[in-house]
Amino acid sequence: MRNAWAEVDLGAIRHNVGVVRAAVHPAQIWAVVKADGYGHGAVAVAVAALDAGATGLCVALVQEGVQLCEAGIEAPILVLSEQPESELELLVTHGLTATAYSAAGIAALATHADRAGVDNVAVHLKIDTGMHRVGAAPDDAVQLALRIIATPQLRLEGAFTHLAIADEPTAAANDRQLDLFDQVLDDLWLVGVRLAFIHAANSAAALGITRARFDLVRLGIAMYGIAPGPGVAESCDGLRPALTLKARVGFVRRASAGEGVSYGLRHTFERDTNVATIPIGYADGVPRRLFATGGAVLIGGRRCPIVGVVTMDQLMVDCGDAPVAVGDEVVLIGFQSGPDGDAQISVNEWAERLDTIGYEIVCGISQRIERRYECANSVKESNDETLAVQSLRPQTGLSDCD
Repeated sequence: MRNAWAEVDLGAIRHNVGVVRAAVHPAQIWAVVKADGYGHGAVAVAVAALDAGATGLCVALVQEGVQLCEAGIEAPILVLSEQPESELELLVTHGLTATAYSAAGIAALATHADRAGVDNVAVHLKIDTGMHRVGAAPDDAVQLALRIIATPQLRLEGAFTHLAIADEPTAAANDRQLDLFDQVLDDLWLVGVRLAFIHAANSAAALGITRARFDLVRLGIAMYGIAPGPGVAESCDGLRPALTLKARVGFVRRASAGEGVSYGLRHTFERDTNVATIPIGYADGVPRRLFATGGAVLIGGRRCPIVGVVTMDQLMVDCGDAPVAVGDEVVLIGFQSGPDGDAQISVNEWAERLDTIGYEIVCGISQRIERRYECANSVKESNDETLAVQSLRPQTGLSDCD
């Protein structure tokens, strides 16, 4: 095994689902596990979320949904956008819930359902109320909804939209989008369209905009214990980070004052110091420029600044005169106990230093990093999340997380 890994606390996933579930009741929770569960492992996270009361799942790609199905998950799985025709046979044969927002997309979905001998394909109609990414124009919603209803192979199950500034709950744009969405829903009702699911809220809206909750919320980043943005940070106080990124010191040397370190020798030591080399780098998801923005790691509960350019497979940290040895545990993201109590480096600390968002940080942790699943004082190690979950309890959950 490499001396660099990520620990994923499935108990934290379950806890976070429970916290948000209580906050948004009676709305349901559909857990968003796209991008390999935001880097946490899609199958393991999905099973934990469903065990905690989520009633559905959301993905971005057909292949992501197929992975969940092949792991034995039977909950509804919504694919959040129209998909290429090459993927539609897999979508319909695996019973995934489709998203539609164009006449061409509806026709293609019906064609592939008919060819596969599949009917009653669930469809959610997406409405673009202002995000301007994908979705039907509000004026086209009724026509498209009626087209889906009139197509024998399809079943119109829901309608949804997505808010562009949900992480700023008081922004006027949120009310404008929701007003427009409400008008679309009224128009659909007037022509007799009845929907099982209406949804608009991602994590930020679920926590910060009560009127956006409707029938279900799409719980993404908050499920992983990461605040969606500063505007809803206070609402995330009860959530627990699920991911810890760790490594072990691979090499230690004493550097002299005036020496440089790493490519370009862009950092020069002002005094004699202990330098530890950590076997993790930008190919693993530690951004190359983190050294230049004040990035640090925890060793022995003390912050040690990253010095010199982060390289592909390794990085160096300045430990000062503190004792450090090969094999010492290093925390890049997470908590570590030290002489002054618990110290923490959070996902959002990285994000702020790098002028980005927490989503990008966790999604950027590469598959070279082994995910180790923790729950109830147990650790499951696997680079194959499907096998890891099946070894715990196939289809229904995680036996040592009850």
